[in-house]
Amino acid sequence: MANQRKKWRKIALTVVFFFLSVALQVAGLNYFLIPNNIFSVGLNGISQLMSLSSAQFLHWHIQTGVFFLLFNIPIGIVGFKMIGGKFTILSFLNAVVVSIMLIVVPAEPFTTQPLLASLFGGLLVGASIGVAMRYGFSTGGFDIISLIVQKRTGKAIGAFMNVANGIIVLIAGFFIGWQNAMYTLIGIYATGQVVDTLYTGYQKLTAMIVTSKGEEVIDVLHRDLIRGITIFPSSGAYTKRESTTLMMVISRFELFEMQEAVRSVDPGAFIDLLSTVSVAGEFWDADRQLQMKKSMGPKAVTIDAQLEAEQQLEEQLAQLKEQRQQNEDQK
Repeated sequence: MANQRKKWRKIALTVVFFFLSVALQVAGLNYFLIPNNIFSVGLNGISQLMSLSSAQFLHWHIQTGVFFLLFNIPIGIVGFKMIGGKFTILSFLNAVVVSIMLIVVPAEPFTTQPLLASLFGGLLVGASIGVAMRYGFSTGGFDIISLIVQKRTGKAIGAFMNVANGIIVLIAGFFIGWQNAMYTLIGIYATGQVVDTLYTGYQKLTAMIVTSKGEEVIDVLHRDLIRGITIFPSSGAYTKRESTTLMMVISRFELFEMQEAVRSVDPGAFIDLLSTVSVAGEFWDADRQLQMKKSMGPKAVTIDAQLEAEQQLEEQLAQLKEQRQQNEDQK
């Protein structure tokens, strides 16, 4: 019964924040940025650029939402085939719904002051991205591309995204004037600040979990997340009650799942999140975690089972590495 309540609560929260993310993004674009010719970040900005280019050079008035949808359809299909999973599906659905709403909802300015438009537009778009990431999905576009590149190469594309945003600003300067390009920079900065506030701009987080139900929390975390956990005995300075402090490093996409897992066992647990600049040592990506879960099986939730599955996985990876080396030697 408790698991069912947890499942439906998680689904309800995801649905609510899915549509909240859509509403925030559409409001930021159609009511502030697009009517004032101020570009947004990432694929939104590229779609705005394509819409403006088609109007100026081809005299075709094609809405931003149309280009956003056309870009996201192939990205979503490739992402689903290469990555799969709930994150990719929800991110793609978010992008599709946003595209449709951008087409249906008229783009009318709430303000014609470019400074206000860039600030409020950037804040709303940043809030949309932050809410999406906090609840286990994204707004599509570059986020899905980032996962694809990370899966294929093991590298992030943060530098590429920064370059893309810089190109958007430069083209905006040539198209609509350098004053609007500077307002675009203000909007991009505002978006980044809100994302950091609502969620985090870092790829990894360190979670410090103080709980009176240490063993139960550890079991549920090992069941839902394949992450190492360090255990510290602790006690309250005021209450003098014995407790357990758990430290674990997670990726930003695992935050919601971790919080839900802990609260399902101990609703009163204290969770402190710290920004993690870098991690030395092995930090398993989504592919390695998926392989571990398959090795463990649906009923294996104990630490011994996890260690056994880890050993099996290491043996499988070693065999694959040996086969690749033999193939290279034969060539």
